[in-house]
Amino acid sequence: MREYQKMHDERMRGFGFGWRGQFPFPGPGHHGHYGRGRGRERSRRGNVRAAILALLTERPMHGYEMIKEIDTRTGGVWSPSPGSVYPTLQLLEDEGLITSEESGGRKRFTLTEAGQPEATEAAANAPWNEFSEETVSSGQDTKDAIFGIMNALRQIGFEGTTEQWQRAVGVLNETKRKLYAILADGE
Repeated sequence: MREYQKMHDERMRGFGFGWRGQFPFPGPGHHGHYGRGRGRERSRRGNVRAAILALLTERPMHGYEMIKEIDTRTGGVWSPSPGSVYPTLQLLEDEGLITSEESGGRKRFTLTEAGQPEATEAAANAPWNEFSEETVSSGQDTKDAIFGIMNALRQIGFEGTTEQWQRAVGVLNETKRKLYAILADGE
């Protein structure tokens, strides 16, 4: 069993397992990179404050609920990390723009009267409005395809033989080649 687990761990290393749901792919009609610290990703991180305030104009929410709501509204194109959401919530609370109430070990955040003006402005220009319906739909389709591939790889990693794993790696390499060929054809 240990031998099998070691083989499985080696297979899975570097294939994104343990990926925290970040989806850096822009979908069609967007150019550039959404990777860490590049392109529009930097401006999106700055919009966590606006996104939180805009959401809180609709109803009180927990931090995790906000992350999921942003992810849903952008079709998975933007899913802010807890490391950006929770410090922003703390900052907004320190500024008196929101308040929290703890219940069952979770904090539920609500706008204060002082936070209403900035929140109303944020809702009028909500960060997710920059994503067209086509981008959101395409982003979700792409995310579903990627996660489907990851699940198939996980299953091969757990249940497959060494030969099956080698065949799977061959399919991945061929897929990578074909994806780059799509870019080459477009120019």
